[in-house]
Order: sequence, then C-alpha cells, then structure tokens
Amino acid sequence: MATNKFKNGNLYIIIYSVVMVVVVAVLLSVTAMSLQSRQNANVLNEKKNAILQSLGKFENGVATEDYDTFVDAFAVDADGNVIEGIGPDAVIDMLFDLKGAIENKTYPVFKSADGRFVFPVTGNGLWDVIWGYVALEADLNTISGIALDHKGETPGLGAEIATPKHQALYKGKKIFEGTEFVSVTLVKGGAKPSSPSFVHEVDAITGGTKTSDGVTAMLKDCLKNYLPYIVAETSIPEPAEEESESEELSNE
Repeated sequence: MATNKFKNGNLYIIIYSVVMVVVVAVLLSVTAMSLQSRQNANVLNEKKNAILQSLGKFENGVATEDYDTFVDAFAVDADGNVIEGIGPDAVIDMLFDLKGAIENKTYPVFKSADGRFVFPVTGNGLWDVIWGYVALEADLNTISGIALDHKGETPGLGAEIATPKHQALYKGKKIFEGTEFVSVTLVKGGAKPSSPSFVHEVDAITGGTKTSDGVTAMLKDCLKNYLPYIVAETSIPEPAEEESESEELSNE
C-alpha cells in the first residue's frame, strides 16, 4: 500500500522525470560524440570539393580529380614566405577557422597539379558569414574559377552568389590593372562591356546589394593578404602601401 502511494505521489514523479532526463541526456551526448568524427570528415570533404569546384574539377556533384593527388597545400606568412613545418593536412584544417588563421597572419594556399592557385576568402554578407575559394591561373592575375557559399543569405536574392550562373561570371576576370591590385567588384546594374574596368567587374546580385558589397569587400580584403606571395611568384612589382580603411556594412 505504501509503495503504491509513493508511486502515485509527487516525489516519485519528480524522481522518475529527473532520471529520464539524465538518461536521455547521456544517450544524446554519447550519440553526438560518436558522430562528431563523421561530421568533421563530411565537412572536410565539402571543403575539398569546393576547392576542386573552383578549379573546374567538380561537376554534377562528382569530383573529376582526386583532391589528395591533384592539390598541394601550404601556408604563407604576411611577407609571402612559405611557412615550414605546416603540412597539407594542417593547412586544410585552417579552413575550419579561416578568420582566425587570417588574424594570425597565416594564409592557406592550394596549388593544383596544372599550376593554378586557390586562395580561400571569408567575409560578411547581409545576414551572416560568406566565404569562398578563388582559383587563379598560373599568372596569378586571371580568375580561373570561383566557389562561393554563405550561411544565411536570402533565398532568391543574396543566396544567388552560390549558384553556378553567378559564379561563371568571374571566369577570365583580372585582379590587377597593370601592376596595381584592384581585385574584382560586383557592380550594381551590371558590368558593362564598354566600361574600361569591365575586366575587373561582374554583375551584382539583383536585390542583393549588401551581399554583393560583402563579396566585393571579401575578395579585396582577403586577396590583398596574398600580395607579397603573388609578387614573389610573378614579375608584378610590389604595390605601394595604402592606408587601410575598415568600413562596416549596414543592412539593406
């Protein structure tokens, strides 16, 4: 009788609820830990595929080259020197916190077997983080391809930066005007073939002005970090130093 009374009492209900919560929490924790390595592997694979995509080696969801044999990876410092002791695996791991790597003045570089270079970039869109991979031809001036993505841009507007149609616009564009680094600008209203700067411009996203501005800033700010390395690898003279200006993007 006392046992039945205990089971029907509030104390029993509280104890039972606490035990169930603890058991479920433990099960969820164990499941999450067991899946963590698999999740990390999937994210790493996505990053490798994005690099291959920028090189035109990932089509219809299938890689046409093996990343590990087609791409070499190394890191350079702020002076453009290759950093010794950082292997390919450690370099690609930097992509999990690219912003932190940039703040530490450690810049990942990916070089394909056919002599092209891929530079990762990251910045801010309208709502959240945007990022990408810019592939340059061996001249380190002409864009061979690009892969862009985002965390939370508006579908049908800013999110269009991740579409093949938009990314195709960058192919063949130049990041230098003679010996001056100018990067690539997304132009509201569309890049005009008659413009003398057409080779450095692509169409901005219609209705996605702030996302487009974010991509423009991201490309310029991140690619600028690689100028010492580019200068060392090419005949392009060292650009004159300019005052850095930080500009905060406002919402649409």
